[in-house]
Amino acid sequence: MARRAAVIMLQGTGSNVGKSMLVAGLCRLFADRGLVVRPFKPQNMSNNAAIAREGGEIGRAQAVQAQAARCSPSIHMNPILLKPETDTGSQVIVQGQRRGSLRSLGFGARRDELFPAVMESFGILEDEADLVIVEGAGSPAEINLRAGDIANMGFAAAADVPVLLVGDIDRGGVIASLVGTHAILPEDDRRLIKAFAINKFRGDARLFEAGMHAIESFTGWPGLGIVPWFAEAHRLPAEDALDLEERRGTADRPLRIAVPILARIANFDDLDPLSAEPAVELTFVPPGQPLPANADLVILPGSKATLADLAFLREQGWDIDLAAHHRRGGRILGLCGGYQMLGTSIADPEGIEGQAGTMPGLGFLDIETRLTPDKITRLVDAVHVPSGQPIRGYEIHLGRSEGPDCARAFARIEGRPDGAISADGRVQGTYLHGLFSGDAFRAAFLQGLGAGSALAYEAEVEAVLDRLAAHCEAHLDIEAILRIARSRQSES
Repeated sequence: MARRAAVIMLQGTGSNVGKSMLVAGLCRLFADRGLVVRPFKPQNMSNNAAIAREGGEIGRAQAVQAQAARCSPSIHMNPILLKPETDTGSQVIVQGQRRGSLRSLGFGARRDELFPAVMESFGILEDEADLVIVEGAGSPAEINLRAGDIANMGFAAAADVPVLLVGDIDRGGVIASLVGTHAILPEDDRRLIKAFAINKFRGDARLFEAGMHAIESFTGWPGLGIVPWFAEAHRLPAEDALDLEERRGTADRPLRIAVPILARIANFDDLDPLSAEPAVELTFVPPGQPLPANADLVILPGSKATLADLAFLREQGWDIDLAAHHRRGGRILGLCGGYQMLGTSIADPEGIEGQAGTMPGLGFLDIETRLTPDKITRLVDAVHVPSGQPIRGYEIHLGRSEGPDCARAFARIEGRPDGAISADGRVQGTYLHGLFSGDAFRAAFLQGLGAGSALAYEAEVEAVLDRLAAHCEAHLDIEAILRIARSRQSES
């Protein structure tokens, strides 16, 4: 019996070649053709998470791809999510729920334990879709990891999914990366790759026609297009914190906001709507640089490892910069882990983030935080207490915070208080993520800082996705992609 869904998998010659963006563009394109489309990423590694409709966590990129496909995000779109806690260990999220922590050296050994969840989730999406567009992770050429792989060829082979291999010409060496991938893969994996495409081209694509022919000659794969650089990619939520160091504030805007890039920064897409505001100069400050003295507001973002990032913050001298900023009359906002850091102490009695103990906080809010193993992950509807504006957001956090400043709540969620505000009102904190996506709340928040809002954020994201779909359609052989996806049905 033929499988119901057509399926194609986009793999890359390396990380950050633009797979997530292309999948989003294709999801929107095919959804607008009337197909029921579902994105799928077997395994993702990112601290930028979203909450799915079931209440569990998935990678932010898959939530954006779901939006592009005009459907609600599901835990089955990213069944394995690794959230780095240290340089060698990650928290493991399986079908939306925390399963514990794992050192990187032990991940391959757990393939047999984790892979059934991948195949189960994939089967669920197959059953409800006309087309599933799968995104790989990293590169299939990492043959040293092949035995334990569930993200690239390990999945493609098990599910018998055809692959479109994407190369990034912007970083250089794209011919070698594509031909080298062909050369190094074992034959059984190589046969799954049906075609290739070039992404992030700058200039006249005709200049690379000879390059396309060379790749086709060496590999036997047909080239399905050269996709020019999509200048609006930055308007979609970024998944990799490395992208943040490329973002710089725009001068001569009335409101200046600074955000330190913590070592384990998480959910930094919270700040995308602020960055897009015409009145806001939002600057991400990399390690080794001081917080700008002219900032009106400093936002401490979310963190995957609050205690480690608090120590990292102090190593950069940002605690001193924050104290000086506050003395000058500046404002501070803490989001989730950043909120916890603003208190007087953070206790980790069970060693959830490492060695058990208590660390002094920054002392800007009179609250104490205790980390607990029960993780809160949920979509919420809240009301911002100072302005009365509604907030549609989500929570992802370990621990609870209590203290006198909690009597001045930042928000109320289903009647219960969330967050805290200092007595002078200049320091605030909340566990809410995604709060700035709502136009009404964001406008009220900016008004409280003396700035106006001129942005319909969600409408702008929708417009960018539409333009991304048109960009893909103009530069890729869409009919060939659809034939490849449907070839799997005829083989069953």
